[in-house]
Amino acid sequence: MKKNNHARLLMRVGILVLAVVTAKMITHFLGWEAISINPLFSGIVAANIFLMGFLLSGVLSDYKESERLPGELSASLENLAQEVAGIKLSKPEADIRPCMQLISIFSKDILAWFNKRHSTHDLMEHLNELTPQFANLEPFTQATLLARLKQEQSNLRRTLIRIHTIRETSFISAGYMLADITTFLLCIGLVFSKIEPFVESLFFVTIIAYLMIFLLMLIRDLDNPFGYYEKSSGADVSLKPLQDTIIRLGIMTNE
Repeated sequence: MKKNNHARLLMRVGILVLAVVTAKMITHFLGWEAISINPLFSGIVAANIFLMGFLLSGVLSDYKESERLPGELSASLENLAQEVAGIKLSKPEADIRPCMQLISIFSKDILAWFNKRHSTHDLMEHLNELTPQFANLEPFTQATLLARLKQEQSNLRRTLIRIHTIRETSFISAGYMLADITTFLLCIGLVFSKIEPFVESLFFVTIIAYLMIFLLMLIRDLDNPFGYYEKSSGADVSLKPLQDTIIRLGIMTNE
């Protein structure tokens, strides 16, 4: 699936670059190349690349953090399950099955939420349903264990809110707008610029347009590391830890 998404990204970039190159050929044969290449034009290209480098460094910091978050969710879910299972070992009369089933179902809800088949509000409500389950287990356990269960519940809530913030917030929208406008104007400038010989002009136009367009689309893709619900998204972080946890929780609850 990811390979297909990467191929889709390259295809979209290739189509846009092909449109720029085709427009360049048309303007050349019609004699409309009226812009001369000078140091100012090169400086604008360099400034646009610098701006996109700034945007890229910004989204990469969130992306690196996002790579850890599915693993942290998985760890908290399994810690909860193991702590609850431990109550049954010391107090065989304790009925832990409702709590274990709720944890297992909640893990599947998180996976559905990543694909936007579950709202954040509903997910938080399901997380809060663990509170009365912990209260039911209170007579069978020590206060310290109950405190650990509530701490893991708090960690889950904090991580989910952080993922929601990263997913729904765009990094410096004004910067994206400036990069879009500058890239568009530079592509127009490349189309109407006069570079001799013509073969060299096609080469430089293709390379510069490809670099700017690809960087811009890559940055937008990286800006949402949890875009599993977007067909065009190809740079999403792995959910393998969460998927493995769902399987292990299913085994623990005999599902």
